[in-house]
Amino acid sequence: MFAPKISQLFYPQAASLIALAPSETILKRTALTGGASWLDIFLLAPGILSQQDAPKVNDSEYPATAAMTTGYVFRVENQATVGYLQRIGKTGHLTTLHVEERPDSLHIDPLASFAYLAGVASTACVAAALAKLGDHAALGFLGSLIAARALNVAVLKRRARKGWKGMPEPGTYGDLMVLVSQDKWVRIRGLVDDLKTVTAGQWLQDMSALDSLLASAASLLVYGSVAFAWQATPLGSALTAGLLALSATLLGLTNSLTTKLRMFGCVVGVTDVKKYERRLFMAQDIVRERRAAGDSNVDWALRLGLVKDAKDLGEVIL
Repeated sequence: MFAPKISQLFYPQAASLIALAPSETILKRTALTGGASWLDIFLLAPGILSQQDAPKVNDSEYPATAAMTTGYVFRVENQATVGYLQRIGKTGHLTTLHVEERPDSLHIDPLASFAYLAGVASTACVAAALAKLGDHAALGFLGSLIAARALNVAVLKRRARKGWKGMPEPGTYGDLMVLVSQDKWVRIRGLVDDLKTVTAGQWLQDMSALDSLLASAASLLVYGSVAFAWQATPLGSALTAGLLALSATLLGLTNSLTTKLRMFGCVVGVTDVKKYERRLFMAQDIVRERRAAGDSNVDWALRLGLVKDAKDLGEVIL
């Protein structure tokens, strides 16, 4: 028996099918980083068409939140932050986070950065190999996807502008309690202005007419890339399909290795996780801690429904 040729093992449309496959890896990366980087255009993975849907990462949840310093109750409006809370929270556990301003936050997760850069380098290597092979159709396929990514990144950079965040309260320290679905309890601590940056207002601005035009052009480029894929050589098609599969894997790995959220120059990360058998025990523990620090405010626990009345906190508030 003769070994089959690559043309018998691989179909030229495989790369285009992978490119059009639904995937949330790019969308989730956008939410974790709070926006997009120009390097993103060289990370080609399925899901390019869904990047502008990043605000859906929270599954329409806006969890109830209380400022433990003042007792005011509101909701976390930033969808990317909610998505992060859903991800790091654990049922029946209190997860404590700290937020701080850190403009230079590129290397906050070194392993994730390495996987990300490996994906970018893979695109460069495959493009160089295709150029050496003289497979112009496969290069056109990659070029179309890169152009689509560039347009989407441009739109996201226009939309990811820091807008209304409430009145500034410089130097004031805040402490938030967030009740995420599935009994995931999250406490976020830090300066009030930093807390507002990651929780208040609108994350991505609504798309303007120009944004919609650019996003539509990006979609046309992705669908139009199919024409190039059909004309590619079997080897070129194999290389591009392999690149898309590898990039999707590396981007998924990047997301899983990313432990912190970046948002408008602030970084949010986990500092502690503690299990509780009852929400009441958690509330009592926090009240005890805050009383030791000189704050006896328990309105937040009442307004969030953690307790029915102050008596439920028993000796903690006496």
